[in-house]
Amino acid sequence: MSTTDAFRAGPGRTGEAPAPSGLLDVLSLAAVVLDDTGRILFWSPQAEELFGYSPEEALGRFAARLLVDEEHLETVIELFAHVMESGERWAGTFPIRHRDGSTRLVEFRNMRLQDERGGRYALGIATDQGTLRRVERDLALSMRLVSQSPIGLGVMNTELRYVLANPVLAGIGGPPAAEQVGRAVSEAPPFRHEESIESDMRQVLATGVPLLDRFVVGRIPGDKQDHAWSVSFYRLEDPAGRVLGLATSVVDVTEQHRAAADAARARRRLALVADASVRIGTTLDLEQTARELAEICVPAMADVVTVDVLDSVLHDQRSTTADTGPARFRALAVVSAYPTKATQAVDPTGSLAQYDADRLITQCVNFRRAVLKADVTGQDLRRVARDDNCAGLLAAAGVHSYLAVPLIARGEVIGAVGLMRADNPRPFDDDDVVLVGELAARAAVCVDNARLFQSQRHAALTLQRSLLPQRPADRLGLEIAHRYQPADATSEIGGDWFDVIPLADDKTALVIGDVMGSGIDAAAAMGQLRTATRTLTQLDLDPADVLHYLDRGTAGIEHTFATCAYAVFDPHTGMCDISLAGHLPPVLMRPDRTPELLDLPTGAPLGVGGVPFGTTRLALDRGDQLVLYTDGLVETRDQAIDDRLDLLLSLLAGPHRDLEETCDLLLRALRRPGDHDDVALLIARLPAAGPDGAQPTGSPGAG
Repeated sequence: MSTTDAFRAGPGRTGEAPAPSGLLDVLSLAAVVLDDTGRILFWSPQAEELFGYSPEEALGRFAARLLVDEEHLETVIELFAHVMESGERWAGTFPIRHRDGSTRLVEFRNMRLQDERGGRYALGIATDQGTLRRVERDLALSMRLVSQSPIGLGVMNTELRYVLANPVLAGIGGPPAAEQVGRAVSEAPPFRHEESIESDMRQVLATGVPLLDRFVVGRIPGDKQDHAWSVSFYRLEDPAGRVLGLATSVVDVTEQHRAAADAARARRRLALVADASVRIGTTLDLEQTARELAEICVPAMADVVTVDVLDSVLHDQRSTTADTGPARFRALAVVSAYPTKATQAVDPTGSLAQYDADRLITQCVNFRRAVLKADVTGQDLRRVARDDNCAGLLAAAGVHSYLAVPLIARGEVIGAVGLMRADNPRPFDDDDVVLVGELAARAAVCVDNARLFQSQRHAALTLQRSLLPQRPADRLGLEIAHRYQPADATSEIGGDWFDVIPLADDKTALVIGDVMGSGIDAAAAMGQLRTATRTLTQLDLDPADVLHYLDRGTAGIEHTFATCAYAVFDPHTGMCDISLAGHLPPVLMRPDRTPELLDLPTGAPLGVGGVPFGTTRLALDRGDQLVLYTDGLVETRDQAIDDRLDLLLSLLAGPHRDLEETCDLLLRALRRPGDHDDVALLIARLPAAGPDGAQPTGSPGAG
């Protein structure tokens, strides 16, 4: 504010009393001027307020006689003489007689004045002692509160520069309190990195509405840990309402912040463990299970996660002794929170890699414990990446912390999960080791279950394929096409089978069946039934009798039931005898006619026992096709079987196709990803011409 502005702001317009605007107004300082004899020459309005006498009553009178009791008169005269003679100032408290007759203690500051002619005067500045002491107490209390307060306190002017800062505020990573005066608030903690803080302050200055408990998180120079403060702002005004600046209080709430952060972190970790229980192991697919583990950890625990399993475990070659040498891994999953070069530095999914004993992941599985590198070095990165070039990619991606945790299932190490942090600034710590260890322990069992399932599935599939005919040749009077398709990779192999069996007199037996259940047991039972069927066919029995003996034999295989369709075709007569044991009816396709499901006695599944079987005779003509299939082709969990059978018939009703094309069409149209049952499909067609150019004999019918 300029001198002119101050002058204009001071007295107010004529006839108006200025509004109280500061400490002097609060003290209401009275000014009195005496000549060298002690007579009153000047009497301020404040003197009238303080002593009660009007200017008319006071001017020209001896001050001592007007204001001092007789008992103090001599002392006052001596003090006055001393000030006038020596020029020394005098300060103190003195009892003064008020106009109303009361006596009041008044604080004085007396000094000698001299004009240009050498004339001497006495100036007395006075205020009520009670008022002064109150102001002094308030001021002392305020200063003590500010300087000794356990919270940071500061005062800023309207330009948001410090005019006062207590030691606590200055101690928040800033300069000493004296040096902080004059600095802008944006130049010192805790507001240095808070871009919006200045606008908030100006809002408080403009509106006068306090801003309370604003949460600020930042770093103190030299301290790697975050600190937290609760900050409040208040506008300062003088008694006249003039804005003086801004006051701030800063309370350190770091401990509460960290406790809350720890509690929140604990809740997140509990939620993560609970989430892992639901999300890991949803399938028995090995790669999918590993990926589920990696996805749980990203981005909650790491920016990049890898899951690797020991190749020896995949081949059931577990070591019974501790190993300290190199290890061979198969990469099952690589997941990142965002596109990063770090994923190029680790083994791609499905690849095999052998790592020496000094590699971090090798040490993790060899010593069966987590390997933590909170702050990785270049040497550490070379022990994580595939090679030195890939270590450079990890460094370029900003990887600064690494953690490897073993996957241990049923007491055996099966692999490891590796976690890297790059964008996440917090290094891994012991709490992370515990949490990831918990996740790894839960996931390891799921991964091992998937591994065991895949191993058993592979064994069952191998057995299944070895028991099925490799490539049934066309028989006299018949063209043959077949398919076997196992269930999806997350489901066990079933007991579906088909067979084409040569019989005496050029006859052919067509067999398709489905052992209820899955896995090795179902495949083994299927093998027994196939062998038994081939044995019985050599006895030239009626199809119903074959099923009767198979039913008795199946009853001897514990907990085994199976459906079966058995047909015998005679190329010389064109007759086909068919019998069913609880199996879905075959489809008969005739040229230029709509495909139809054969209306045959269904019978009961093999193994039920005591249920008779019937045989139906069909006359087949040239171009006729018989389609036999297992229920995996048409049964689903969300569609009615009748609708699926109608779809099968509509697919077969299309134009003439090659038999192989028909097989491919049915599997492509009726099978869906994730189907949990295997399928056997067998199609037999009478060629356009019979043996030696003769046409098949017989006419359609049943007997």
